[in-house]
Amino acid sequence: MPEASVRQETTQQRPLPTPQRITVLGAGSWGTTFAKVLADAGRDVTIWARRAEVAEEITEKHTNEAYLPDVVLPRRVRATSDAASALAGAEAVVLAVPSQSLRANLTSWLPVLPTGVPLVSLAKGVELGTMKRMSEVIAEVTGAPAEQVVVVSGPNLAVEVAAEQPAAAVVACPDHDRAVAIQRAISGPYFRPYTNVDVVGCELAGACKNVIALSCGMAAGLGYGANTVASLITRGLAEMARLGGKLGADPLTFAGLAGVGDLVATCSSSLSRNRTFGERLGRGETVAQAQEATGGQVAEGVKSCSSIRELARAHGVDMPLTDAMHRVCHEDVTPRKLVAELFDRAKKSEWG
Repeated sequence: MPEASVRQETTQQRPLPTPQRITVLGAGSWGTTFAKVLADAGRDVTIWARRAEVAEEITEKHTNEAYLPDVVLPRRVRATSDAASALAGAEAVVLAVPSQSLRANLTSWLPVLPTGVPLVSLAKGVELGTMKRMSEVIAEVTGAPAEQVVVVSGPNLAVEVAAEQPAAAVVACPDHDRAVAIQRAISGPYFRPYTNVDVVGCELAGACKNVIALSCGMAAGLGYGANTVASLITRGLAEMARLGGKLGADPLTFAGLAGVGDLVATCSSSLSRNRTFGERLGRGETVAQAQEATGGQVAEGVKSCSSIRELARAHGVDMPLTDAMHRVCHEDVTPRKLVAELFDRAKKSEWG
């Protein structure tokens, strides 16, 4: 896709109504936080939670202690473990489940999913096996046109947003008017969204940054400092931009909130699951040990490094950091050995 056509955001011709009744499918930390953002922006929100006890806690106590300790949720947020009830009357649906389980969940929700409403993806990843981005999975499973699928991305660590610390995000959709409608729905006193029509770039940046955050965590676990982490962030940004360019993304997206913004936050913060998971690997733990230490949760980058690696290979794109993370997570290569290999690679121009 030519750069100019990606970047263009047309003047609004047909204002779309701002969704007022919104369903969030997923009661994890970011799904619950996003529900709070919506409610604080004046929307009525229903969360679908997989476990009935979580739904009951959200509705009756206005908390979700397992994911957001000490956060009080607005009274406009309620929850249920019944998908049909959660989706009844929804004017927009937010998908807040992990990327590798999105397809299965969507398939189960399909009979009760409202037609024609915006489908908003919060998941950041590339699907294993198919190498599809999340918006592509949503369109394939639901039959919705690309213009109905909206992606929200950016430097949005859930705990900080839930604490109402100022944050910005990107709302990406090929239909600029629909992006504006969702932008209005989530705009609030501490959450500032911007629009973009480059869905490809926003999704690739969101998926790749998790992998790069793993590498930064590993570097910290090995005892390396700011120079190493800064080098990994910068070279990781180059990798994701190369892949994005090959797939038709706008290069400017990678310099924005969904790109370098999310990359810096995820690679630098102890609140980042991918960074902390990588740090455990750098200290010598196995993937299984790191997973056990994090309550059985696997960081998205552990799986996405494999699917992104395959996507890059399919398009002839060199992504050495992504390849290195795959080898650590899935081929039992030690982080220290990979550092030596990365520094022993052939010398070249920075922009080559």
